[in-house]
Amino acid sequence: MHAYAIQDSAGMVKLDAMENPHRLPPALQVALGQRLGALALNRYPDGRVNDLRHALARYAGMPEGFDIMLGNGSDELISLLALACAVPPSAENGFRRASVLAPVPGFVMYAMSAQLQGLGFHGVPLTADFELDEAAMLAAIAQHQPAITYLAYPNNPTANLWDDAVIEKIILAVGAQGGLVVMDEAYQPFSSKSYIDRLARHSHVLLMRTLSKFGLAGVRLGYMMGPQALIAEIDKVRPPYNISVLNCECALFALEHQEVFAAQALEIRAQRAMLLEALALLPGVRVYPSDANMLLLRVPDAQKTFEGMRMRKVLVKNVSKMHPLLANCLRLTVGTADENRLMLAALRESL
Repeated sequence: MHAYAIQDSAGMVKLDAMENPHRLPPALQVALGQRLGALALNRYPDGRVNDLRHALARYAGMPEGFDIMLGNGSDELISLLALACAVPPSAENGFRRASVLAPVPGFVMYAMSAQLQGLGFHGVPLTADFELDEAAMLAAIAQHQPAITYLAYPNNPTANLWDDAVIEKIILAVGAQGGLVVMDEAYQPFSSKSYIDRLARHSHVLLMRTLSKFGLAGVRLGYMMGPQALIAEIDKVRPPYNISVLNCECALFALEHQEVFAAQALEIRAQRAMLLEALALLPGVRVYPSDANMLLLRVPDAQKTFEGMRMRKVLVKNVSKMHPLLANCLRLTVGTADENRLMLAALRESL
């Protein structure tokens, strides 16, 4: 193994981590600073965390009879899910090792959390055009009977939404085997669809989101919604006080000003549309459809293009070694209008 590496971005146009590129307006920066300065940092977090839970439930439109759990980013929630499901082999489970299943390429933390908690991980390759392989997914579910199946909606790094009918078949198959399905909606602010209106149909489906893409990547706040009985079980392995008073108050402040972040998301979606058109005109470049704040493109030589862009002070993500399906692919975050102009110029000169 190796530690999670963060690319050095000093002096660069940073388009490698799917962050919202817009900062808080100056007046809100002042207001937030005053609010955070008044917090009792000498005390452990208190019931204010429950205020945030209720605010997020209202914001997301959580169904009746469901509950919500907070994490230090969705990364922590993924780790806690693995911890909660890391049941040792026994007569009760047919001496089967608990496992996690997910389509690949996908978010690296699904596999890493399984590995660190001693669960098996089964990655099922997507099709060549990054769609779910229905037959392969159903066969893997039947064979491995995973404790957790992750479906990112939309997916990272491919940025696409998958077919809803196939998703439902997978959810039903996992339920019949006694497993959980986690719908990961990290990129929901930029997506044309959400699973939230279908969540109440099932008793074994959890929906996970983060405020990182909303615009608070530095705050580290993820949340997960599910039937009350399920959330109560997973909550047993959550560390005490896992959400700091600073995380909590920043998130509450952002939700009170959610119209600012909604306007930012709308601008990012407009910039995404512009980039899709511009990238499609570049010779030798294939850009894939996106419902996220990132774009996946295939170039003749990903390493050459990545290095050329970095020399021109534009940092993107070279995902070409993540999975064979991503050969010669780069992932670009949608930035501000100025950042996107600089990115396009650097890309043209680096192909």
